[in-house]
Amino acid sequence: MTAAAPPDRAPTIRVTAMPADANAYGDIFGGWLMSLMDSAAGLTAARRSRGRAVTIAMNGMQFHAPVHVGDEVSVYAEIEKIGRTSIAIRVESWARDRHGEESRKVTEARFTFVAIDEQRRPREVPPAT
Repeated sequence: MTAAAPPDRAPTIRVTAMPADANAYGDIFGGWLMSLMDSAAGLTAARRSRGRAVTIAMNGMQFHAPVHVGDEVSVYAEIEKIGRTSIAIRVESWARDRHGEESRKVTEARFTFVAIDEQRRPREVPPAT
């Protein structure tokens, strides 16, 4: 079951799906969408950790509906949990036909990031400010 409306906040990333992102049937590649979701989660993790953070897991990836060439894709990322060195982020993608107003949830997943230092070793996530 998908939610009826996208989150009531600005998306982390918003892009238009282009022909180069599609398969021969005009549907957008799932990998392209996963990459956008990872980027949105990465932006969120880097901001919260105040530095570099790397993806260590993606769980519960679900594809709910196809994305078509020309659709506007909005990706929303929200922190679910912060550990000592890790951050769990829930990500949803919503698509809207470029000439319409109705949005549909197309994917969702949970990404886990680990904050790392200059030597690429785990470091503590700083306290919230």
